[in-house]
Amino acid sequence: MTAPKTLLEMAGAAPAPVAAEDTALVMIDCQHEYLDGRLALPGARAALAEGGRLVAEARARGLPVVHVRHRGRAGGLFDPDGAGFPIVDAVAPAGRETVIDKGLPNAFVGTGLQTHLEEARRKHLVVAGFMTHMCVSSTVRAALDLGYRCTVVAGACATRDLPDGCGGVIAAAELHRAELAALADRFATVVPDTAALP
Repeated sequence: MTAPKTLLEMAGAAPAPVAAEDTALVMIDCQHEYLDGRLALPGARAALAEGGRLVAEARARGLPVVHVRHRGRAGGLFDPDGAGFPIVDAVAPAGRETVIDKGLPNAFVGTGLQTHLEEARRKHLVVAGFMTHMCVSSTVRAALDLGYRCTVVAGACATRDLPDGCGGVIAAAELHRAELAALADRFATVVPDTAALP
């Protein structure tokens, strides 16, 4: 029996190199809501620590860093005036780094993300953040449709337990792993951590 392969492997696609002239880092929803708010994720602290290393590496390589922030409604999750809205200090914007607010999981919908990337002439995105199965996944999948290549840094992402619709629960770690496997099949190169970036 042969080992399973991704569609990308079957097509002979090589991992996209992180070239300073073509790549941008997109950090998605690294906000307090996921660290110590109402949607606190079991893997958030470890993911943010890796995210800090990733941001530092991007800056060292001269890559633009784009911080995507979810803007919710007053009184709800990601309330712009609430404690869960700010980006966590470990990965906070520095200098003139771009911050883009979104209202839906896909960071391209109703935002200036695509225009910003086009103006910067970036077609390779290194992506990390929260949640793996939701905003990270929907943004990476949309990116393919828009002509971008993506690399997802697994260690800088996290998600939460979910009901499976059949009376059971899928644990956060398993959901995270399964979603990364799905993305790696066609939508992105998935690397374990910052040190593994090509």
